[in-house]
Amino acid sequence: MPRNTLANLDSDHYVYMTEYNENINNKINSNMVVKNCVPQTEVVQHEAVGVFVTHCGWNSTLEAIMSALPMICWPLYAEQAMNKVIMVEEMKIAVPLDGYEEGGLVKAEEVEAKVRLVMETEEGRKLREKLVETRDMALDAVNKGGSSEVAFDEFMRDLEESSLENGVRS
Repeated sequence: MPRNTLANLDSDHYVYMTEYNENINNKINSNMVVKNCVPQTEVVQHEAVGVFVTHCGWNSTLEAIMSALPMICWPLYAEQAMNKVIMVEEMKIAVPLDGYEEGGLVKAEEVEAKVRLVMETEEGRKLREKLVETRDMALDAVNKGGSSEVAFDEFMRDLEESSLENGVRS
């Protein structure tokens, strides 16, 4: 799929809302709602995307971090609630959405308020700065000689030593 992913989605991937407004470059309908799977990595990297409402699955979280894209957390089940706590309270790279707990409904006003918080406030600016720092740390970790490579090499050495101690040969 071409790099300008959002502008090139076919009609199986989106629906139009009742009002039609075009964005600045007249390529993407701003009232477009995605209805099928799209190449999420390309979408979160697109310059037109300013915030990501996410279920807090780990792949989505990593894609957003690597794009330095602010997140609004709307966890659904399993580990997603824990991921939200880590991102919001510990890492401070996301904001929580209120109203979904215990089957509650999230109001449109709540989503709008959180989008505005991220896009228009000092808190949002600090969040974006923190995400750039976090992305840069992640990139350093996966570069040659980074902490991910070092940890993986150490794991492989430990595995090999353990195998040899237990009579398993490679």
